[in-house]
Amino acid sequence: MDDGRLQRILDQVADAAFATADKGRVADYIPELAAVDPDQFGIAVARPGQPLLTAGRANKPFSIQSVSKVFTLALALGTLGDRLWNRVGREPSGQAFDSVLLLELEKGRPRNPFINAGAIVTTDAILEGSEPKETLASILRFVREAAGDDSIHINESVAQSEIATGHRNFALAHYLLSHDNLRHPPALTLGTYFHQCAIEMTCAQLANAGLFLTACENAPRMVAPSRIRRINALMMTCGHYDGSGDYAYRVGLPGKSGVGGGILTIAPGIASIAVWAPGLNNYGNSKLGTEAMQRLTDLTGWSVFGAAAS
Repeated sequence: MDDGRLQRILDQVADAAFATADKGRVADYIPELAAVDPDQFGIAVARPGQPLLTAGRANKPFSIQSVSKVFTLALALGTLGDRLWNRVGREPSGQAFDSVLLLELEKGRPRNPFINAGAIVTTDAILEGSEPKETLASILRFVREAAGDDSIHINESVAQSEIATGHRNFALAHYLLSHDNLRHPPALTLGTYFHQCAIEMTCAQLANAGLFLTACENAPRMVAPSRIRRINALMMTCGHYDGSGDYAYRVGLPGKSGVGGGILTIAPGIASIAVWAPGLNNYGNSKLGTEAMQRLTDLTGWSVFGAAAS
């Protein structure tokens, strides 16, 4: 698809998002995110060796939250390989991202690395042999290298806001510890986890950071091709929590959401797409972001299920 046509599609997607009356509800249980204006939208499409195309507020920084789990999973698989799966599963949850019930039913082994309990275990795993500051530095280095941008940083105010209000995550961590599935004190692992989630990026930066997952010939080489396949598979089946099936049905591409309103979506062999709109739907995923990605894939035909462009 030529740049001109794709840019017109992005402009159309952005116009539709701004014109939508129901923009969802921001994550008001995190004070720093509760203050974000929901009337915002940005989208960026990155393709290896081609111009970055954007629409809306694609250069407005936002808290990527659980989108960060894609990068920590990539790091964990690079460090631990398949040993990680001894501690966390690879199946869709069918429950809310912070479900305590699911963890109890699974006897302390989280269903997948993208729900909160699974991400806490993944962060705990990459902490082995390192101090939290070193681990966070490694995560930031990975994200910055993937995006080709050293200005990406952690928003300390958001991190502290999450630490002060993350009671359910502390409950999950203590339950993991009770089943010997946490190697570090809960406060240490969660301090690292909350700071990881408080990484701040723009749509433009996030789209560039996801390029390594496209497996394009001239994309950044951050992980082995076999790992890319597995990460994309988990994004497709688990990346939107109990709304993963809905996202797969509507969009047809692997994606990972965050309660900051961001979604990173991968069109394998084609592009990395980042969209941001702070208001969330009932699943805790960006409402306008999901609708925008459905509109984008309808217009481009970018689907792993082979749908033709309309």
